[in-house]
Amino acid sequence: MTTRTRNRWLWGATAGAGLLTAGWLLERRFKREIADDPEQALLASAPQGTVLRVTSADGTVLHAEAFGPTDGPPIVLGHGWTESLRFWIYQIKALSERGFRVIAYDLRGHGESNAAAGDDYSVDRFGEDLEAVLAQSLAPDQRAVVVGHSLGAMAIAAWAEHHDVQARAGAAVLVNTGVGDLLAEHLLIPVPAFAQAINRTLAVHGFLGNRAPLPRFSTPLSAAAIRYIAFGPAATPAQVAFFERMLIACPPDVRANVGIALSELELSDALPRLTVPTTVIAGDRDRLTPPAHAERIAEMLPALEHLIVLEDTGHMAPIERHDAVTNAIVELAGRTQEAASTAAA
Repeated sequence: MTTRTRNRWLWGATAGAGLLTAGWLLERRFKREIADDPEQALLASAPQGTVLRVTSADGTVLHAEAFGPTDGPPIVLGHGWTESLRFWIYQIKALSERGFRVIAYDLRGHGESNAAAGDDYSVDRFGEDLEAVLAQSLAPDQRAVVVGHSLGAMAIAAWAEHHDVQARAGAAVLVNTGVGDLLAEHLLIPVPAFAQAINRTLAVHGFLGNRAPLPRFSTPLSAAAIRYIAFGPAATPAQVAFFERMLIACPPDVRANVGIALSELELSDALPRLTVPTTVIAGDRDRLTPPAHAERIAEMLPALEHLIVLEDTGHMAPIERHDAVTNAIVELAGRTQEAASTAAA
């Protein structure tokens, strides 16, 4: 080996070792930021509820849990795409402590619920799942406040289209959602108008319908990507990691099948049938369902209570701005109870 060759080899080896050291230090810092985050203690302590097994109309068995006093006013929580009922950890804790009976369930194929019978992940089926949860968890004379995030809110609209809303619900809260044009208006890959067809193809096959397995462990790069896609600037490291763990746990085929169903979503005709008082919540930094979706939903609702657009908030408002979302639910539930008491008097 010549002196020049040896020097090049030594330089390459030194540079490689330097990169490995830098990567190790970055990973260590990343993990320490999550461990030191004040939110980590709560997010790591999953609440334990009473397990309910719910059978949907097509035979799919859903996992649900009830929290809080059994005689409390019922609130039903439906999470979004690639999430699980633990997504509502802040609301479960706060609402049950305030005396509500909180019923949270895993959507079909998510969390501990079974995969969909017949591999059916159409949005209408998610609406039928909500009907099953309400029918099997509420007393005949009870009406719940139904709350949905993203896909969970779409399920509420799909349910309203085919069921007697006022027989089961007293009010509704729709968070970070849309009912159509999801691909046309997302902000993940901003492109000029002439390239919308390309943008749609990328969104369906590269994002919504992607069946590739995700890395099993979080990294600084994966966390940065998730923060860009799903969160606003104020989200903490532990909050981003909390959602990432749910995303990783979602089976790739479920993720893809639901994503393709979302690409074909059109529920505008369902909104006029959601006739109970409804609050709509959006995040002004939401790249997946920008505030224009919430504004359009608000215009179509027959009983809009409030349209709330949270500042510096992405697609994960129940995590990022959990107090604001919880307070909006409590306020609407309180007004609903007052109206019911007045009507009964």
